Amino acid sequence: MEWRELDLGNCSVAATLELVGERWSLLILREVFAGLHRFDEIVDHLGISRRVLTERLRQLMDAGLLERRTYQEAGQRTRQEYHLTPSAHDLQWVLAALLQYGDTHIGDGTDVPVVLQHAGCGGHVQVELRCSRGHEVAGAEVEPTPGPGAGRVSP
Repeated sequence: MEWRELDLGNCSVAATLELVGERWSLLILREVFAGLHRFDEIVDHLGISRRVLTERLRQLMDAGLLERRTYQEAGQRTRQEYHLTPSAHDLQWVLAALLQYGDTHIGDGTDVPVVLQHAGCGGHVQVELRCSRGHEVAGAEVEPTPGPGAGRVSP
């Protein structure tokens, strides 16, 4: 079956983009990955409107990517902060890949603003493609083929 014959109604890329394909959603996840959990911290650091942040946080919680936790500082009212779910942690490599691509192809590659480090040893984290047999694979060597859930486009 050729690519143009595939029914992409159950496409995993399209389904994931439904969750995080809007610009602010990925940037909010980036902020929470980096340790900003409170609404005001995220508003201030991103420069996002409070209304848009409220909407996106709700969407990310509905999608199961963020969870709300209650906290209270001494003498203050109870407030909420936002934390990644295990499902969101599985998206970390997507953000790392976008960072790596930007550092390599958009910036000059010398004065990168963020470096990802392995907390365990301090080594730099990078995204690479590998096949199930352990070979490192260049992007041009990747060939999409029909999987077990593939179906033909109806004529």
